[in-house]
Amino acid sequence: MTMSGFDTLLPRPVSAETAPGACPWPVPVEVRTADLPAEGYRLHIRPDGVTLEAADAAGECYGRQTLRQLAGPDAFRAASIHNGPVELPCGTITDYPRFAWRGCLYDVARHFRTKAEVLRFVDLLAAHKLNVLHLHLTDDQGWRIETPEFPRLTSVGGWRKSSMVGRHDGPERDGRPHGGYYPVDDLREIVAYAATRAVTVVPEVDLPGHARAAITAYPELGPASETPWEVWTSWGISTSLLDPSESTLDFFRAVFDHVLDIFPSPVIALGGDEVPGVTEAHHRFVRAIADHLVARGRTPMGWDEVLDGGDLPKMVIGVWQDRERASLAAKGGHEAVLCPEDGVYLDHRQSDHPDEPVPVGYRQDLEHFYAFEPESGPHVRGVQAQLWSEHLDTVRRTDYAAFPRLSAFAEVAWSSGPRDYAEFLPRLRDHHLPRLDALGVEYRPLDGPRPWQTRPDAPGRPR
Repeated sequence: MTMSGFDTLLPRPVSAETAPGACPWPVPVEVRTADLPAEGYRLHIRPDGVTLEAADAAGECYGRQTLRQLAGPDAFRAASIHNGPVELPCGTITDYPRFAWRGCLYDVARHFRTKAEVLRFVDLLAAHKLNVLHLHLTDDQGWRIETPEFPRLTSVGGWRKSSMVGRHDGPERDGRPHGGYYPVDDLREIVAYAATRAVTVVPEVDLPGHARAAITAYPELGPASETPWEVWTSWGISTSLLDPSESTLDFFRAVFDHVLDIFPSPVIALGGDEVPGVTEAHHRFVRAIADHLVARGRTPMGWDEVLDGGDLPKMVIGVWQDRERASLAAKGGHEAVLCPEDGVYLDHRQSDHPDEPVPVGYRQDLEHFYAFEPESGPHVRGVQAQLWSEHLDTVRRTDYAAFPRLSAFAEVAWSSGPRDYAEFLPRLRDHHLPRLDALGVEYRPLDGPRPWQTRPDAPGRPR
């Protein structure tokens, strides 16, 4: 971001009455098109009004979000509690993003999130100028997308009888059924709602692993030797794989045609990760689905394991294991979205504190997220944080895991140039955390969890 003539000491009053509009907290501004980089905007704030120059509709949304930030934390409340005009500092701001893909994966397969909760998360992404919601809709533990041609995917695959609490190797489960799925119209609503906030919803149907819920619904999709099936109640990597037969391919071609009808996203994710005992037949299966998506005019996205299969159409590769695989993706003619497990996994533990709830994975605290430095280049489409939900069984737990680390990630994804954590921290503490408070986000306090945010009942597995 570049600023000129920005007078923060003598703010001038500018009317900010609420008016209808697609973007949150619209102010009466004169909007013009401008020759700026994609998603860019320029704000001119004067004593007599505001002019917003935008490269495109997304740029207009981001300019309005910046006005909202300048207006103070109360501008983030659901209804105005402010009397009189809002004071904005006069000056000029020119701003545009570093990466075209600024995403967050939201895992609704392991723990289902209601439509209202997903819409709320879209709002939080938009408030941070993130523009991709990677919606992980299927896994071993649940199938979350209504598929009328195959109703058992939700009536059977959408529910499990119990869940592991925390992360352990024992048989203990909570004994509480868990499930849910999104009707087609709800998904269309989520897509439309996100689009008005400059957020693209990228759906993921995972295969040929992470497919036990689908196999439970339709056992013919899996190996006959492993019956009877049930939707998995564990976390981790299941050895239950799809049978890479032509009939299974036909089944999933039909599933993806249904997905394409709901989601207009140019990119559609097919998974391809963590396939124990992977064979050439499984690689052919992934390539066949990828080719099917290309034939339908979309770009497939897969996790970086798909590179091991070779002979792929042009894809977007989610680089999560080894950052060097971004170069391997480039050699294959693919674009990379950088989402390394040791860098931007929001489900991983935030400290070594004994009260840290469900401490799994690598320690990735706020400073770690802010220090994430992705490589740049023509083959890197962008970056993405990962919010896997095995240990996030409520929205309160999701808030705790995501924020304020996702706020730090958003600055990395948007802003170029050197970063200084010592400079970032007071801006976060004094200005941005009050915005999260106004939004009702139960983020992790900077000095550790509150008593009700601990989970002494749920063991972890730190690395």
